[in-house]
Amino acid sequence: MSTQTEYNTVIRHCKDLFIKKTKDYGTAWRIMRLTSITDQLYIKAQRIRTLEVKKVSKVGEGILEEYIGIVNYCIIALMQLELGEDGEENLASQFVEEKYNEKVNETRDLMLAKNHDYGEAWRDMRTSSMTDLILMKLHRVKQIEDNDGQTLVSEGLKANYQDMLNYAVFALIKLGLAEQ
Repeated sequence: MSTQTEYNTVIRHCKDLFIKKTKDYGTAWRIMRLTSITDQLYIKAQRIRTLEVKKVSKVGEGILEEYIGIVNYCIIALMQLELGEDGEENLASQFVEEKYNEKVNETRDLMLAKNHDYGEAWRDMRTSSMTDLILMKLHRVKQIEDNDGQTLVSEGLKANYQDMLNYAVFALIKLGLAEQ
């Protein structure tokens, strides 16, 4: 299976859950500030790291579910970046699905370009390294947020959220979600 096919399969799983939760909860996430979304991503990534180290989950959901959460929260962050924190809270599900697809397509295109240049190096990485890279990117995002979004020479928030999304998809591919 090609990377793009695997990527799309993983995204279908994540999107299916996202759309179902949107039907259950609406777009309650619209109330969240970007810093709160970043903290939610941090909680999920830190939990993955803890589970990787301790090898036991006491609350049932495991690493796979947390990576799916990272994918979906990264997409929420990308939507919030575009829509702003002060906009309409109750978004139509069709609009949300269109935005979800838009953010995924932009991020997948970035992945394909980088994957070409890096020669699919991610396939030889450990999923624990992907967790650590996501955590590192979260620390970068927190610093950018603390600097009011300003950077001197570094990538901004969007690029970091996209990289985290792609690392989470890669981890889900390695964990077998693309085969389900």
